[in-house]
Amino acid sequence: MTVCAIDVTTTAPFTIAVDGSYAARLAGEGEAHYAERWTLAGSEAYAVPLPLAQPEEADSEVLPLTDGRVLIHRRVAERHAFALLYPTGAEAGPRTGELRLGTVDAEEGLRVRLLAPCPDGLAAFALAATDTETTVWQVAGGPFAQVARVPGRCSGGVWLDRAGRMLALDRELELEGTVKAVAVDLGRGGEVSPLLQIAEDSEDRLLLADPDGGLLLIRSDAPGEPRLGWGVLGSTRPVRFPECLRFEEEATPFAVQPGQTLMPETCGVALRVGEAGLALWRPADRYVFRLGGPAGWLGGTGLWTAEGRLHLPYATPEAPCGILGTTLPAAPPPPVHLDPSPPAAAAPRPVPLQQAPLNRAAQA
Repeated sequence: MTVCAIDVTTTAPFTIAVDGSYAARLAGEGEAHYAERWTLAGSEAYAVPLPLAQPEEADSEVLPLTDGRVLIHRRVAERHAFALLYPTGAEAGPRTGELRLGTVDAEEGLRVRLLAPCPDGLAAFALAATDTETTVWQVAGGPFAQVARVPGRCSGGVWLDRAGRMLALDRELELEGTVKAVAVDLGRGGEVSPLLQIAEDSEDRLLLADPDGGLLLIRSDAPGEPRLGWGVLGSTRPVRFPECLRFEEEATPFAVQPGQTLMPETCGVALRVGEAGLALWRPADRYVFRLGGPAGWLGGTGLWTAEGRLHLPYATPEAPCGILGTTLPAAPPPPVHLDPSPPAAAAPRPVPLQQAPLNRAAQA
């Protein structure tokens, strides 16, 4: 395993398609922004710029589809506009094709953003949230339309199955004030059911999930302070908050190993720690590996393969389009106590995932 020394990460959003075939980001400098697609399926990664006649705004969002097209979300006057970009050849040289999909009115107080890539690779969804209601829009891969309306202000957005039907959202209801993760069934008109109910007054957010084995990565203040924890979808065992996941800096999981259907505890998990730190961990272990991310690491992103290899994208002046591959070491490192203080005696004991009907039968 070879990992370069840490450098300052690129902060522009970088998104990888669910199958690892493509990625996309907003590239350029100053006010000259344009969408850029990375092709990752071959022996060597390469980038394809997708500029149009007018530069993109710095707050535009891009998302790659598995067919090579790139979805872009722009704020245009009083609307949020969505379109697909793709490279096309012409006698005068390469050009960028654009297929406009639809718009969402930019009402006062409305926050619109793209959700994570849909597991089927071709559909795409956006979240439009106000303080009292959240709408899920399908913006690609089908009719441009609302597919769910959820009471409350929702954030997050994690897919729970491979069909792109079950979506987890972190919901805050105006009267209750706490954040709880809920499951939204897009196949039943947006039917909402509780997903995380660790303690009655705790804030329970879902950060990441593996649709194959059901591994869930959670942030909750049920132990007395915000902590990272893990559980398994449909399991009766309690959410666990390992001491090895207590970091002095903010830590966020960004990639989980797929394909571990029968053994979710063996899934590799990658976390971004602080501005540019990298940590690797699996639930079956009681330790984490703290590593240096590659120079030019793009936005703290990456993708695990089912075989347990983690791909980290980076861009430097010498290598503007690169992928670093690494694996989770087999041997444990010397024990390092990141926070030697014991948990507070008054911390509430985490209880199992309550009111979580999303077992395998319910997902069928």
